[in-house]
Amino acid sequence: MRMKVRWAIFAVLSVFLAVIAGSVSGAVDTSDIERVRQKQVLSGEDLQIIDNFVREAVQELVNTEDFTSVAKIRAVLLARVSSNRPSAQTQYGEKFFESVYRYISEAFKRSGELRPEDRKFRVTVNLLILVDGLENPRLSDLALGMMKDENTVIRYWAVHCVTNSGFRKQLNSAKAANSQLAQRITEQFKELVDSSAAETLALMAEFAADVNVPEAEDLLLQIADMRIKKYADWTVDYELLDGIVLKSLYKRLSLARRGKPAVGRRFGQLYSYVIQRYAKGWNSLSDSQKHQLASVLVEVEKTCISKLLEMPQSSVQGIKRAIENKDYISLLQEHNRLLGDERRTGQLPEKLKFDYGQNPDGTKRTVPLVLPKPPKIEARK
Repeated sequence: MRMKVRWAIFAVLSVFLAVIAGSVSGAVDTSDIERVRQKQVLSGEDLQIIDNFVREAVQELVNTEDFTSVAKIRAVLLARVSSNRPSAQTQYGEKFFESVYRYISEAFKRSGELRPEDRKFRVTVNLLILVDGLENPRLSDLALGMMKDENTVIRYWAVHCVTNSGFRKQLNSAKAANSQLAQRITEQFKELVDSSAAETLALMAEFAADVNVPEAEDLLLQIADMRIKKYADWTVDYELLDGIVLKSLYKRLSLARRGKPAVGRRFGQLYSYVIQRYAKGWNSLSDSQKHQLASVLVEVEKTCISKLLEMPQSSVQGIKRAIENKDYISLLQEHNRLLGDERRTGQLPEKLKFDYGQNPDGTKRTVPLVLPKPPKIEARK
């Protein structure tokens, strides 16, 4: 099931990007809107032309069933989000996005009544991809309303609408309204962590690493805690996600002006569990799982560890060498050196000033939790 979801998400994205890169011609008449885009000052008639253009484009998108044609219509609309004249941009932009919100809202309502279900699904996803491409905080409610949909692909695109790089950049502007919106989005994400697919969690983790509100860090810690728990009971899947989670934690650590012990603790424990799973699960994990774990370990060592320790990258390659040599003893030794064991504090917790929580007697834990042995299952190919 997970592979089907992953294929559906990225098949839709691939077609979308391929068409955007190509022709932007479509069935929507653009002659009037192009004349309006050249004007220095807009009249009431010009504003009506903008409204008509948006209405026709959204209607055409809903009514057209061929995916390639839909993507071209979307491209026609996205190419005309702004005026060609700076003096008219405020007028143009206000009217354009007012109309976009109105007609996409209406289209979502109509799509909910469509039958059969696959037709409803296609229209809803097409509308969400349009919202995603517009990258405008004014449209956030359109996506937020879809985040609890029962369909995993629809939930993914709803989250994507408010986590793409352009949208995140606007949330970090000095506007109080955008900060409030970031808090609202983050709080909604917190409700979705436990029920979200790995692809959606990856979007949330990257969002949490970038957005400058305290709630975003709490969200990232929640995601890390959920993954740590799944490692502990050997139910984790799609280990590549943890490369994104670890790099998101690293970003929070590297941008902090003072120590972030809670973030450091999650980084250390999650990285420890990834190493331990790779070493202890060799006879019980599939080749794909082992490859994913190795990729995470090497990538995080390369992009995060040397920078956190403020050491040359060439001197921080112990994990990479151990994996290449299939030397599990050396791998665990490197684990202990970086993260700590019963004899010494690891380089990372010492440098970043974090511990691993409390022992049962209330003292600080200076070593990561030990991953239990894997359940007794036959090795998978």
